[in-house]
Amino acid sequence: MRFVRWFLGNLILFIDFITTPRGIKRSPDAQAQVDQQTRMLALYQFHACPFCVKVRRSMKRFSLNIELRDAKNNSMYREELEKEGGRIKVPCLRITNDDGSVSWMYESSDIIRYLEKRFVETTPTNSQHSKA
Repeated sequence: MRFVRWFLGNLILFIDFITTPRGIKRSPDAQAQVDQQTRMLALYQFHACPFCVKVRRSMKRFSLNIELRDAKNNSMYREELEKEGGRIKVPCLRITNDDGSVSWMYESSDIIRYLEKRFVETTPTNSQHSKA
């Protein structure tokens, strides 16, 4: 069983590598604004988790530089996820709000919808959004 997980995980990562999507083209100023906003986000994830790969691909497609936190191999991030987020489940997006409060969002589809609504639908150059 361990070999099957290892094999499938590496297969997922290989396919992700060879089919990496292109990102949105933004002006340097617009990208700097997006980068400033993404500093308030962190994605707790496992490297070979298919749902985490799905979110990371969307981050790449949307040209988002969000901190990745490995909750499988880093015990500090794993404990943070459990203590503050309420459970060890990935992917999980940690959102620090403007008022300093923190929200935790689970479920890959919800995370992708949130990122798209916040960073893509408001981007004037989203017509250059590359489909992958």
